[in-house]
Amino acid sequence: MVNVDTLFDLSGKVALITGGSSGLGREMALAFAQAGADVLIASRKLEACEAVAEEVRSTTGRRAEVYAIHMGRWELIDGLVDFAWDTFGRVDIVVNNAGMSPVYDRVEDVPEKMFDAVVNLNFKGPFRLTALAGARMVEQGIRGSIINVSSSGAIRPGPGIIPYAGAKLALTAMTEGFARVFGPTVRVNVLMPGGFATPPHPEWGTPEGQADAAHTALKRFGMPEEIVGAALFLASDASSYTTGSVIRADGGV
Repeated sequence: MVNVDTLFDLSGKVALITGGSSGLGREMALAFAQAGADVLIASRKLEACEAVAEEVRSTTGRRAEVYAIHMGRWELIDGLVDFAWDTFGRVDIVVNNAGMSPVYDRVEDVPEKMFDAVVNLNFKGPFRLTALAGARMVEQGIRGSIINVSSSGAIRPGPGIIPYAGAKLALTAMTEGFARVFGPTVRVNVLMPGGFATPPHPEWGTPEGQADAAHTALKRFGMPEEIVGAALFLASDASSYTTGSVIRADGGV
């Protein structure tokens, strides 16, 4: 019989979270630590990472380390993986959460530099980190979990996010492929959030912003802490028979 009290327990595990200094990444870092994991928080802004790490330490007592990195730069990701294993000796959970979607007025005005930056951060970086971390997990016999954070825009792309939507949709194909490469040891899944009231969209948490969410079944955008349930499911043994899957947390887009 399954012990539901320990189903979401992450004690003894290490979680690496990119884009972990704010928004959904911060919520996942805090939640994983509350569930017993030590965490490595990575993003471009070291001070912001350290602020979240200190919050983890003070509220949960878990170990929290930080690493400054631009996840769109392929050549830097080897250093992140080396640091994670040198510091903790293992990684059990990887969350590819770093991402961006720059605004543009017209599709014909999207510059190549912007397009490449979007693809690099939202797709190429997660590919490289998944490949390196997943291979090490398999080599160590770690029954790990890799969570690739996509977006509901990948399946419902608006006119203002086309490069971003394409890069995020590519994560699904990538995830299914990696699930087969690293199975049965490591599970690889997609977490697909909808609109959440996080930076750079705090206005989505306002009454005016919530009114814009009438197209969802729940008629509102999500609050950051509402990502925790789905994230804990994918990170923990609760999802032990789930791999190559897409878990939507989008309010019913």
